[in-house]
Amino acid sequence: MDPKLILTVCLFSISATAIADYVRPQPRKTLGFSWNPKPPNYPQQVHISLAGDKHMRVTWVTGDKSSPSIVEYGTSPGSYSSIANGESTSYTYLFYSSGKIHHTVIGPLEHNTTYFYRCGGQGPDFQLKTPPAQFPVTFAVAGDLGQTGWTKTTLDHIDQCKYDLHLLPGDLSYADYLQHRWDTFGELVQPLASARPWMVTEGNHEEENIPLLKDGFESYNSRWKMPFEESGSSSNLYYSFEVAGVHVIMLGSYEDYDEQSDQYRWLKVDLSKVDRKKTPWLIVLFHVPWYNSNKAHQGEGDDMMVAMEPLLYAANVDMVLAGHVHAYERTKRVKTGRFDPCGTVHITIGDGGNREGLAHRYVDPQPEWSVFREASFGHGELKIMNSTHAFWSWHRNDDDEPVRSDQVWITSLISSGCVAEKKNELRKILMAP
Repeated sequence: MDPKLILTVCLFSISATAIADYVRPQPRKTLGFSWNPKPPNYPQQVHISLAGDKHMRVTWVTGDKSSPSIVEYGTSPGSYSSIANGESTSYTYLFYSSGKIHHTVIGPLEHNTTYFYRCGGQGPDFQLKTPPAQFPVTFAVAGDLGQTGWTKTTLDHIDQCKYDLHLLPGDLSYADYLQHRWDTFGELVQPLASARPWMVTEGNHEEENIPLLKDGFESYNSRWKMPFEESGSSSNLYYSFEVAGVHVIMLGSYEDYDEQSDQYRWLKVDLSKVDRKKTPWLIVLFHVPWYNSNKAHQGEGDDMMVAMEPLLYAANVDMVLAGHVHAYERTKRVKTGRFDPCGTVHITIGDGGNREGLAHRYVDPQPEWSVFREASFGHGELKIMNSTHAFWSWHRNDDDEPVRSDQVWITSLISSGCVAEKKNELRKILMAP
């Protein structure tokens, strides 16, 4: 390794071990959204997500139930060389009726290319950029977003960084049964979510179940369809995808996860297909953190950790990204509560801007496995440079300016010999009935 890089790694590692005592001001108010009526066939709440190799799913909502689920697209503005037809759905929730929710997959698309597209044959020209085929690739990361002034600040800061796709580990709109908040959230994130893929998993605020009346996650599943079918899953609540040289697994904290569950069985099948020569990095997201020294939500992830950590450890997962706790924390490589050089780096980043405020109280003394923790709103950026090195940074919303407050170079497990060392351990778990 280049000596300058070694020095940089050491300096970042040392600076990142400090315990931050900065405390964020009070939460900002929920955003107000003025009534802005549009024609019933006008596309609204536009967002995109990956949908298998070289394909993208475009999602939007119209008030007109007869509006077609077509997307015209091409590489020149206003000139569409291709057209795709999709599907649509809608739902009712007590006295609320959603608009027509369109899901249309476009492709095959070229990597690292700008496309212009139009939804339903109406409305404005949108622009998206596909992710690269090879390293480097950059992920923006923010969970527990909501719709407050801090949410807007976080989104503005993300918009300033050069990233390829957004990872969101649960708690999107904070609609909490008030369905029009799903609509306002869709409008709030449209400028970013229509331009780069948003890959999300569910949190507790997406559940919205009403016993005997409404099953959980109906609104979320209707509006935010992810590539679960493309990855062999039977549920939109857990799935996987690949981008550049990274295999990303999105798990459901609120789905069954024991060894006999559908989710666990799917996870075993998915991991058995991972080729670390093709995708040397393995990243997992779910909502409820397993390693959490904040006093909020203590122990809530313990049962899932007992069930799944042995499998993720044997599979050599490089990083886990979680939300739920409204603060930021980064761990060493850990397994079963102890430092392990072949373990996983866990990052809690549930600080996107939610209306419930920050979780300020921490367990004292700070656990040995916890490297950095701070109760502030912000976002993360993960730039995977090559098959062996990635640079992680967390950016605090310091008033209205993004301030890089934690940063560290991370070395992949495949470069450390851990993958070869645990090969038999993984095979044993995958073959177990």
